[in-house]
Amino acid sequence: MTSNLFIILVSILLSKGNAWQNDIKAPGATAMGDVVIGGIFSIHSRVNRSEDSFAPQESSCRKLEAGNVGLVLSMINAIEVVNKSPLLRDVNVTLGYRIHDSCRDVSIGLKATDDLVQQAKCAPPCQQPVVAVIGAAFSEMSIAVARQLSLDMIPQISYQSSAESLGNKHRFPSFMRTVPGDEHQTAAMVKLISNNGWNWVGIFISDDAYGRSALEYFASKASDIGICLAFKVILPHSKNDKAEDSAIERAVRTISRNEKAKVIVSFAVSRQMEKLFKELRKEMEKSGPGVKNMRRTWIASDRWSSLRDISDLEDIGDVVGFNFKTGDTSSFDEYLSRLETSGYDSTQNNTFLEKLFKQTNKRGVSGNTDLASEVMKNIKEKTDTGLILSVEMAVSAIAKAVASVCSSKHCKTPGTLQPWEVLEALRGQPFEHQGKMYKFDKRGDIEEGYDISMSRSLGGKEHANDIVATYIPHDNNFFLTDSNNTKRFEDLKLIVSKCSNSCVPGEFKKTAEGQHTCCYECVNCTENYYSNDTDMDQCLSCDNKFEWSPRGSFSCLPKKKVYFSWHNRFAVVLLAFCALGILLVLMVSVLFLHQRDTPVVKAAGGLLSIVILLSLSVSFISAVLFVGKPSHLQCKVRQVLFGISFTLCVSCILVKSLKILLAFQLNTKIQGALQKVYQSFLIIVGCVALQAVICTCWLVLKSPVSHVTLQPKTMLEECYEGSYLAFGVMLGYIALLAFVCFICAFIGRKLPQGYNEAKFITFSMLLYLISWLLFVPIYVTTSGMYLPAVEMVVILMSNYGILGCHFLPKCYIMLFRKDQNTSSAFREKLYQYNIKSTDSISVSGSSVSKKTSSSQESVSPSSSFSLPKDADIKTALERSHSKMDFNQVSYRGPIKRFGSNRRSFSM
Repeated sequence: MTSNLFIILVSILLSKGNAWQNDIKAPGATAMGDVVIGGIFSIHSRVNRSEDSFAPQESSCRKLEAGNVGLVLSMINAIEVVNKSPLLRDVNVTLGYRIHDSCRDVSIGLKATDDLVQQAKCAPPCQQPVVAVIGAAFSEMSIAVARQLSLDMIPQISYQSSAESLGNKHRFPSFMRTVPGDEHQTAAMVKLISNNGWNWVGIFISDDAYGRSALEYFASKASDIGICLAFKVILPHSKNDKAEDSAIERAVRTISRNEKAKVIVSFAVSRQMEKLFKELRKEMEKSGPGVKNMRRTWIASDRWSSLRDISDLEDIGDVVGFNFKTGDTSSFDEYLSRLETSGYDSTQNNTFLEKLFKQTNKRGVSGNTDLASEVMKNIKEKTDTGLILSVEMAVSAIAKAVASVCSSKHCKTPGTLQPWEVLEALRGQPFEHQGKMYKFDKRGDIEEGYDISMSRSLGGKEHANDIVATYIPHDNNFFLTDSNNTKRFEDLKLIVSKCSNSCVPGEFKKTAEGQHTCCYECVNCTENYYSNDTDMDQCLSCDNKFEWSPRGSFSCLPKKKVYFSWHNRFAVVLLAFCALGILLVLMVSVLFLHQRDTPVVKAAGGLLSIVILLSLSVSFISAVLFVGKPSHLQCKVRQVLFGISFTLCVSCILVKSLKILLAFQLNTKIQGALQKVYQSFLIIVGCVALQAVICTCWLVLKSPVSHVTLQPKTMLEECYEGSYLAFGVMLGYIALLAFVCFICAFIGRKLPQGYNEAKFITFSMLLYLISWLLFVPIYVTTSGMYLPAVEMVVILMSNYGILGCHFLPKCYIMLFRKDQNTSSAFREKLYQYNIKSTDSISVSGSSVSKKTSSSQESVSPSSSFSLPKDADIKTALERSHSKMDFNQVSYRGPIKRFGSNRRSFSM
């Protein structure tokens, strides 16, 4: 035992001798223990190194950081706490420590790591080897340290390094950390920016591994959800103050030029942010009234979110910080109180604390008690409470792993406990700290999330970080705390940080070539397109079958179904004419039946007129079917009903026309031919049957159906006629019958006035033909809801033409000129017609004779032309008129009697 103490004493003396040659390699805080934990902290923030020398040189550290001394003390306190806990007492093991200062320089950090590794490889009778290392703070240094420690699989637990690359177990198999990786931090920042509607932000990074990694992950995640970087500023991670100051000045000018970027994300280090804010303050003082143009909302990474040395924060803007989760610091506070009580004596085996005492003593603090109180107050104010929890968790994790391994083996003998055994226990087992269980995931991280703080000015020189929300990585969401300051977090939505104003619903973003996707102009959606959200990249298409939208619409409107409805004013007028027509037909029918034995009715055809009236009523009814929502049955019935009913009407008129032509035809040959073909019943049946065949073929082969025609804003429900050829044949057939009627009636247009059906037939058929000739071009060129109205108008014109020409004059005679509706009146008119006809023929004969005589004299004596005598003309007239027996009315005048061959107009 004595020999061992001697060897240890010699080693200490040797190490002190080496410290004279290389003071940086010596640990700043040590304590003996059965198991030793290494520590690497950035106690100083600067290194004095000459840039002009090429020879190896010793470097000295400067600018002691009280907050980092506090982290060292938190590690020491945590080790002392676990040494007293049942966890290590049960296995009879104590923890020691060996803590180095990296001075925030990778080269010095590697020298410190080398000391810890050499200590781990040291064989007895040297000190206990280092089985784990806590640190370093910054990712760039942790990457370098991790590469060296991974060679011997010495576990390393960082309390702050969050670079995402450190989670790669193929590159850094022994690295772990008690904080989340930057992937979660960047995801949280992007979520915050997205939630507040910002899409035009700037970014600051330091030119190191942490900054470059953060920029890569942030830019990738931001781009995925349409967030653009207005600018990016890379601040040199250099010890050259002039280069850094010049970069800060350029950064301030960049901020000033980008007025629309009201939000800036920063992954820079705290030292750089201090300089940046001071330079911003100078620039704002120069700007005078335009000071508000420099205000920004800063999103701070965990690297500087706890920065306290910000003056005049109100002029700089808000700082939204992402801080590591904090815990109960009561144990650490009690430890500082004990150190304060011990005073300068507490600096034994801790050169870092000793230097802080000396540095504070230079400021004129007198008295041991006051000096200790000032030092501990400074440490408490400058130490990040979130990092205290991270350091304590690292100590607890190592203690749990050591206890787990040492429960099955003796660990007091140096070299018995191997670092890789501790690493295996760390990765495989959960540990407890402050009553909560933790476990490293497969990447070696503990994903506890972040506390979101917002800074506020206190007296214009200081600021406080109020926790307003927490971020949970697994939920990728923020949860507001119960603090009264959460309203400030919600008010972040009032800040506008966009390159272009938001496009409202009904517009879409149109970017110019070469521009950022966040810089755009808002363009109205075209017809039949819409946008229902803000800042949509393109408009959505409406379902053109059932929807439409006007220009600049934020939703689609359902297409209205339209048809020639019963409520349409024009339809009401036409229906009124249909109803009037049907009423007139009924009234005329009643009058004709009542006056069926009078000469006027018999001259009009008697029963044949009733048939015509019946067909007209059906035709009026068919016109009604052109109004209303069309159905398949309605489309089939309306055309067929009109075609057959009007064919019946025209065929009856044709019979009357042929009868007139037969009665007054003077040419015996033509008269004989007409007598052979004239069979009224067969003519009517034949004409109607042929039309029925046409309609049947139409219905069977290509029947009319109801059809929906899509229009820009409406859905037109109409009848599709199926075969327009069949439709044309049906109408053409009726037109052919009407034309025949017209020709026959035109020939007999000079009949006696009382019997002159021919004139009315001629006029009605002419009206019909003109109407339908006009209908064809109008029907072909018209489309839409009023197309059925066109055909309906033509049907009404045709019906009213026949009704007005054929029946209304006779109704007038029967109702108002009853004296003309007698046999004597008819005989008188017939007698006057015969006298007029005879005189006309006599005058014509005399004129012809004179012309013939004159012609014979002038042309040739031998040429002769003889005319029938007056007696022959009289006989021809008697024979002609004898063909008509107007209800066997005998006439006693110059012509004694009409011939015995009596025919009647009645069927």
